[in-house]
Amino acid sequence: MIPVLIPSQLTSYTDGATRVQVEGATVEAALDDLDRRFPGLKFRVIDEQDRIRRHMRIFIGQDEAKDVRRTLSPGDELMIFGALSGG
Repeated sequence: MIPVLIPSQLTSYTDGATRVQVEGATVEAALDDLDRRFPGLKFRVIDEQDRIRRHMRIFIGQDEAKDVRRTLSPGDELMIFGALSGG
C-alpha cells in the first residue's frame, strides 16, 4: 500500500480524509485506485491527456513526479499539492 497525502482543496472528495492508502505500481495506477474509491478526484489532478494539471504537483517523497507513468516502490509516499494563488 502507498500512503497518499491529500491537499485540503481535495478533501471534499475524500470525506475529509487528508491521508489515504492506495495500491499501484505507478503514479497513474495509484491515482486510478484513488479515483475508484473517491470518484472525481483524479480529474482534479490529471487532465484529459493524462498529464498532471499545471496547478497541481505530485511528489514521491521529496522528488517531484513530472509524469504519471513514474513507478512507485514499496515504502514510497505520494503527496499531492495544489498551487496557491492570490494577490
